[in-house]
Amino acid sequence: MHPVSQNEASFTIPALHSVVARVTANIAERSVDSRGRYTQTTDAAARAGTQRKGMGCANMAHAFAAMPTNDKFQLHQAVAPNVGIITAYNDMLSAHQPYEHAPEVIRDAARLVGATAQVAGGTPAMCDGVTQGTDSMDLSLFSRDVIAMATAVGLSHNVFDAALCLGVCDKIVPGLFIGAAQFGHLPTAFVPAGPMTSGLPNEEKAKIRQQYAQGLVGRDALLKAEDAAYHGAGTCTFYGTANSNQMLMEIMGLHLPGSSFVNPGTDLRRALTVETTARVVAMANTPLAERITLARIASVKTMVNAVIGLLATGGSTNHTMHLIAMARATGIRMTWDDFSDLAAVVPSLTKIYPNGTADVNHFHAAGGMGFLMRELLSHGLLHNDVDTLVGHGLHRYASEPWLDNGQLAWRDLPSASADTAVLRGVADPFAPDGGLKVLHGNLGRAVIKTSAVKPAHRVVRAPAVVVSSQKELLDLFETDGMARDFVAVVRFQGPQANGMPELHKLTPGLGILQDKGFQVALVTDGRMSGASGKVPAAIHVSPEALSGGPLARIQTGDMVELDGNNGTLRVLVEDATFNARPNAVPDPDAWENNGHGSGRELFSLFRRNVGNAEDGASPFFAD
Repeated sequence: MHPVSQNEASFTIPALHSVVARVTANIAERSVDSRGRYTQTTDAAARAGTQRKGMGCANMAHAFAAMPTNDKFQLHQAVAPNVGIITAYNDMLSAHQPYEHAPEVIRDAARLVGATAQVAGGTPAMCDGVTQGTDSMDLSLFSRDVIAMATAVGLSHNVFDAALCLGVCDKIVPGLFIGAAQFGHLPTAFVPAGPMTSGLPNEEKAKIRQQYAQGLVGRDALLKAEDAAYHGAGTCTFYGTANSNQMLMEIMGLHLPGSSFVNPGTDLRRALTVETTARVVAMANTPLAERITLARIASVKTMVNAVIGLLATGGSTNHTMHLIAMARATGIRMTWDDFSDLAAVVPSLTKIYPNGTADVNHFHAAGGMGFLMRELLSHGLLHNDVDTLVGHGLHRYASEPWLDNGQLAWRDLPSASADTAVLRGVADPFAPDGGLKVLHGNLGRAVIKTSAVKPAHRVVRAPAVVVSSQKELLDLFETDGMARDFVAVVRFQGPQANGMPELHKLTPGLGILQDKGFQVALVTDGRMSGASGKVPAAIHVSPEALSGGPLARIQTGDMVELDGNNGTLRVLVEDATFNARPNAVPDPDAWENNGHGSGRELFSLFRRNVGNAEDGASPFFAD
């Protein structure tokens, strides 16, 4: 069964849940003006078409000089679609290494359907796994915005009728999306590369990391475990930001059905890349009034579906910023309150590390994205009436791809999950609400990934230990041991302060103390990313300390209450006393070289102009 021919759903889709409908209506109402301006711009660009027909001869010669003769002939005739490829290929990232030869596959696939394809441009793509705990991590979040600009530069040549975006990991897919959204008049698809095959089980990897942190095993044992976990081409297999990206692109209809988690280097993976190319060419050949473009796919309903997918799977906390910035790029204004309202009614349907022990390969084998979407659709928890790569209606995604005698086809999924320890239906969820929660209180607003935290640890009341850097707290672990109840407040880690680095180096130490029975938690205006673990962490605290947020007034010894059940984050100090305190300034020792080295000098413009985390932490959407 081909998904394009699946015009009607093979299962019952009830009326939309009232909360989903209400949140969608609220977003649409607050987005009327901005969305109107966006669609006006993309509609005008669609009517104008590419520059090829009216292009000067010298301009055209430059655009196609290096292309094969037959491709040049087609382009000069200006009748066949030309596909622009934006690639984030590098072989530093295991997830992006499979893209090395993807342009060749895409060019050949385009020719098979009478089109042409060119690499329009490349984007940077840094590996957060390499840069954790280093100065380079201060560039990580802003790399998203650099990628967006690089994507826009590539497509700005305006000789393309469609676009393919090749990217997988953390900031890369959001950056590609934000950049491509500025060319929303083009039919656009994202081409996944797939996860690496399963290596060392995640539970064993986490155990060895904690043993190393306690000095029970040496560096050789740690490196051996890490090598066994991250061992080949493809995404890291835990459910962090990279794999959350893939889930999002599929539930938004920007991947082919079931394509997100097919391993690289397989015949099926190649066939899906070929078919994705054929799809955008077919879309480009459709009459303008009927053409499905990125602007049409990225609707308010689609963005709501993305949030629901994130909640149902306990996805990366980074997307509480990325999705807001991505939506803003298409004129849609979402807030953390929208996430919170949806989280109350969207159940947790997966257990994938760090929320469980399974990896994304196990999730895919249990039924994967097709099963997940069928369950949500059949309980009124997703919008079905949306445009996708394969036509109108998200029900087309309740299927899985396979090779039928070597030919790509789609088939219905089994009625039940193949492994209910990894993937469940709405009738029997792991939890009745979503895996992310918004926290409110006199310390500001923050998010917490509750799906990764056991219920017994979701409420912590303990004295604050206030530091101004990750290193400062790590030094306390070394010198003091910290064998007591406390809430680690790591401030001056927001986007204005230092680019909002991830603070993963704190996870093993805090996890050890929690295992020993101490009440511990983390409160920070920094990030913990998609690998937010078992320790309760109130992250992305907004407004950040550097901009005068309440974290700038907290002191060591203040009692702090983090309540992940009721969604509160408070310092238990009288309001008058707390508000009368002066704002602290960053520790000079921790701050001295904040903007120097590892290229951080070049990002001062971003730090000065970035918005807060709740607005997407972007210099583009800082109002």
